Amino acid sequence: MKLASLNQGRDGQLVVVSDDNTRYLPAYQSLTLQAALDDWQRYQSSLQSLSQQLNGDTNLGKPCSEAQFAAPLPRAYQWLDGSAYVNHIELVRKARGAEMPDSFWQDPLMYQGNSDTFLSSTDDIAGFDESWGIDLEAEIAVIVDDVPMGASLSQCEQAIRLIALVNDVSLRNLIPAELAKGFGFVQSKPSTAFAPFVVTPDSLGEGWRDAKVHLPVTVEVNGEQLGAPNAGVDMTFNFAQLIQHATKSRALCAGTIIGSGTVSNVDLRTGSACLAEKRMIEIIDSGEPKTSFLKHNDNISIDVHTDAGDSLFGAIKQRVVIS
Repeated sequence: MKLASLNQGRDGQLVVVSDDNTRYLPAYQSLTLQAALDDWQRYQSSLQSLSQQLNGDTNLGKPCSEAQFAAPLPRAYQWLDGSAYVNHIELVRKARGAEMPDSFWQDPLMYQGNSDTFLSSTDDIAGFDESWGIDLEAEIAVIVDDVPMGASLSQCEQAIRLIALVNDVSLRNLIPAELAKGFGFVQSKPSTAFAPFVVTPDSLGEGWRDAKVHLPVTVEVNGEQLGAPNAGVDMTFNFAQLIQHATKSRALCAGTIIGSGTVSNVDLRTGSACLAEKRMIEIIDSGEPKTSFLKHNDNISIDVHTDAGDSLFGAIKQRVVIS
């Protein structure tokens, strides 16, 4: 099942989208995705029935344009972003000559980010100074049901309701000063963008196993491929483990979003899902970075295709605008 939010009102209007991304049906009048998640047991079967009707009859539904949609959750109660691909962390630390703590392989990194102003898939990356080091980060994320504090891994995996595709924009040159204060990200992590559609885990078939998405994430900058790392390969901590990490000392409410962190593969031939990683590889190889961060009028694209070649979440396509 594939869902989206029409760009209507502050929290959008929930719709069911056909598997081929071409048509949609409104779920219920004025129903939002957050409201559906708050009462998932009530709405799940009805939404699934609409999905089956839509996919079974090509005459049903209104035509889709990705520009019609807000982020699936235009705002959320909580956005927790992990760093599940430890290879990515290792490359960054290696480039600056820093040792890799053993604890990074046993305990996930995670921060709590801005969740009140998510961007749509076509919103500009705007309002920043090029000197801040504007970067994209292609990630997979999951949206969960209520999860109790101290949840088991089984409870955490069963709580995953939807899967999303994310561009977690980072301002790289602001990060060092913020982290040096020892209090985490604020200015260096602006609003995150989401692909227009979210899907239920069962809709991925074999693409969803071990609480991971086993599909490549294709990233382009100005029409040139930056990379296509597979999200299911080299993911040190799966989504159940990330959720469990978050619930050590808190419960999670329905609609909480958990990000994977930048997708990264040990096999460097798959390329990178962010510019910072490519720059780190260049530093390791030649002593200096050759790739610049994003500039005015740069265009980025992030997409995930199924084995049949279909866009799973719809594409994130954004332009950098420096005012």
